[in-house]
Amino acid sequence: MENQFSKVYPNIAHWVNTQGWIEIGQDEYSTSLVRALDEGGLIWESSDDHETVDEALQALEIELTEWLEQSGTESVDPNSEQNGSRAREWLEGGGVRKVHNR
Repeated sequence: MENQFSKVYPNIAHWVNTQGWIEIGQDEYSTSLVRALDEGGLIWESSDDHETVDEALQALEIELTEWLEQSGTESVDPNSEQNGSRAREWLEGGGVRKVHNR
């Protein structure tokens, strides 16, 4: 069942349903707002440049699209008409800084 989150962030939704999990919030170990992990550990974390959780999630959506494609896993097309416009706007506007990538 598709919900609002999976419309805006289709690859994050795909990630948490099939591959791994995300963590949101800063702690004593990291100043990043959002992190993506799998059984092997951290695959990506947001940079300190992301001022909001939404910005960090948009960056993660783009990064997971690339990561899934590079790993041979089919990603969800964020440019698809069925997905939200915010992800497309972020893709067109750039603004992503990779922090960790295996």
